[in-house]
Amino acid sequence: MQPRHRVLDPAAHAAIGNNLCALAVMTKAPRAGQVKTRLVPPLTPEEGAQLNVCFLRDTAAAIAKACGTTARGVGVYTPIGAEGVYIDILPSDFELLPQRGDGFGERLAFATADLFQCGFGSVCLIDSDSPTVSADVYADAVEILSKAGDRVVLGPSDDGGYYLIGLKQTRRELFERIDWSTERVLDQTKTRARELNLDVSLLRTGYDVDDAATLRRLCDELLSKSSDAEIAPNTRKFLASLTGRVKL
Repeated sequence: MQPRHRVLDPAAHAAIGNNLCALAVMTKAPRAGQVKTRLVPPLTPEEGAQLNVCFLRDTAAAIAKACGTTARGVGVYTPIGAEGVYIDILPSDFELLPQRGDGFGERLAFATADLFQCGFGSVCLIDSDSPTVSADVYADAVEILSKAGDRVVLGPSDDGGYYLIGLKQTRRELFERIDWSTERVLDQTKTRARELNLDVSLLRTGYDVDDAATLRRLCDELLSKSSDAEIAPNTRKFLASLTGRVKL
C-alpha cells in the first residue's frame, strides 16, 4: 500500500515549485449512500460508490498523464478525516487539500484561493463526474494558462455547465451569482468573465454522468467495440461487470 498523500496547508505556504498549475479534482469521499445517489437505482448504493471510485481513478490517471513538469495533481476533498480513503485511489504523487465553505460556489472559490495560497501559479478545478475527458484536454488547459495575460479556461459540459474551470489568479466573482446545477452555469460564468475583462478559452465539450440517462450514454460509449480502450479503463471494466446484472 502506498503512503498517505501529503495534505496541503495554505497557511504554511508550502513549497510547490516553479509556477506549477494545479490540476485539482473536486471529490467527496466515495462512501456508499453518499455519492452517486441519483444513480440509485439502477445501481445499489455500494455500486454507486464503486463507480465513483472508478471515475476518480480514471480522472486522476488522465491528470497524471497531462502533468509532466508543468502541473501537479491535487485532490480537493471532503470531509476532513477521509484522507486515508484516497490512498488506493489517487496516484502517490498527488496531494490533498481539504474543501471548505458551505455552498458549491463557495467551495470552488475557497479551493482556488487556497491553491494559489499554497503557491501554485495557475489552478484548474475539475469535476469527478466526467471520466471520459482525456489527458490531452487537461494538457491543453495547462498550456493555455501558461500564456501571457489574464484569462479563464472552461471545459463546457453539454448540459450547460462545465467540467473544468482554469484561472491564473483568485477570481471569487466567477463563482458568485451562478445558478448552480442548471443549464445556465456556463453562460453565467462567461458573463462574469466578460465583466472582469478576462479572455475566455473553451476546451472540447464533455458530459457529466450524474443520472440514469447519462449513465446509459457512458455505457454506449465505453462498451462499444469501436471505443478507444485508453479512455476510462477502470470505469469501462466496472460497467462491463454490471452487464446482465443491472438494467442500465
